Amino acid sequence: MAAPLRIQSDWAQALRKDEGEAWLSCHPPGKPTLYGSLTCQGIGLDGIPEVTASEGFIVNEINKKSIHISCPKENSSSKFLAPYTTFSRIHAKSITCLDISSGGGLGVSSSADGTMKIWQASNGELRRVLEGHVFDVNCCRFFPSGLVVLSGGMDAQLKIWSAEDASCVVTFKGHKGGILDTAIVDRGRNVVSGSRDGTVRLWDCGRSACLGVIADCGSSINGVAVGAADNSINLGSPEQMPSEREVGTESKMLLLAREDKKLQCLGLQSRQPVFLFIGSDAFNCCTFLSGFLLLAGTQDGNIYQLDVRSPRFSSVNCLIVLIPGIILKGNLIHDCPIVVIALEVKLNNNELTLNDFVKMILTKNDFKMIL
Repeated sequence: MAAPLRIQSDWAQALRKDEGEAWLSCHPPGKPTLYGSLTCQGIGLDGIPEVTASEGFIVNEINKKSIHISCPKENSSSKFLAPYTTFSRIHAKSITCLDISSGGGLGVSSSADGTMKIWQASNGELRRVLEGHVFDVNCCRFFPSGLVVLSGGMDAQLKIWSAEDASCVVTFKGHKGGILDTAIVDRGRNVVSGSRDGTVRLWDCGRSACLGVIADCGSSINGVAVGAADNSINLGSPEQMPSEREVGTESKMLLLAREDKKLQCLGLQSRQPVFLFIGSDAFNCCTFLSGFLLLAGTQDGNIYQLDVRSPRFSSVNCLIVLIPGIILKGNLIHDCPIVVIALEVKLNNNELTLNDFVKMILTKNDFKMIL
């Protein structure tokens, strides 16, 4: 298992000054952490800084968009992307979640400062403030239309908002603990929520009603994801006839990232188990790459790639949690300093390779856009 490399979140800014420095570290599993630094020796005529690394680390390549660092002792290397722009005035404290609308025009984010805001994705201009949760807002995401937002908070409430006028049109109640993540089924007539109370619920948006508890795990549900299943996967059959209010749940898988180090997959309509996988630490987030491939990230910095047809894993040690799609979402969990939201992720020989699309970095207090 490769040792993850980590770097100071504002390294690109720090290394654009003469004698500017940025820290980096390597975290081999079961061994002491290796610490080092990068130092700017000057700026070249092309505007690219000349950077050297301290003993034990090598700067393989640097340009205006990225820096490639390696740690030969641990046979580990990582490419870090530089920010294109930064939105630093949207929130005053740590950002807990964000999402981008399907058209790419709007962003929505929640913060430890207790706010949830909609902003222009092109320049960070504030458009709406969504107020109504009693405590912190843990998760937020756009419906496929891009005109409606779904949020979950520590007040155990799930809310639906209009992105046009910031009104709360629906409030769901039923969880006994804070809601940590949500998923939207198809076009959004049904939604799924995962909570600290250990349950996952399916909701009917049209009638503002709970259609049932899909799972009761006895452990916090940190992340949920819904995806269409490959035809080769047996999702089982429901024990009871599904409600006519369930729309689009057939042939869907439900993935649960649990605090008790378990990654669980169920048939969304059947409620039948597909697999249960035990990881190295609490699972913080999860997503589907295809009808049989998935990614899930753990608190200790691992990213697992699993094949639902045979859930043996290949893992990638990494500081960042990558969620592919049309910029889906990222959660800032505990002390993880950086979350990257990428348009597309490819896995080649168990190494993460980011395509050169627009990407967004979420740091403690600001957004950084990468090209």
